[in-house]
Amino acid sequence: MGELRVAVPTKGEKGLQDEVAETFGRAKTITVIDLVNGEVKDVRVLQNPAASYRFGAGPIVVKILADLKVNVVVASELGPGASTLLEDQKIAKVIVKPNMPVSDAIKVAAAQVN
Repeated sequence: MGELRVAVPTKGEKGLQDEVAETFGRAKTITVIDLVNGEVKDVRVLQNPAASYRFGAGPIVVKILADLKVNVVVASELGPGASTLLEDQKIAKVIVKPNMPVSDAIKVAAAQVN
């Protein structure tokens, strides 16, 4: 399975106990999880600097995730711009239901990516 860095747009600062946000670019936080052979090795919660932007939030978040060397984004929705930019950065996309616990969302991602 190897190593994966997964990013999930989230509602707050609860890490694995948080929920997947309804939006990608304007989510309050982004939870970044490092997985090694399917096991959680690190969890970081980042404030989303683009959360309050009226326009262009998605591309800013994609840039942040690319800089963090994220391999997979797990989200409930992705706009066409963000989706294309993720593809350009070779970041895999996994769509899940909004409000899903992050701990469940990363299991879905790990199963789909590997």
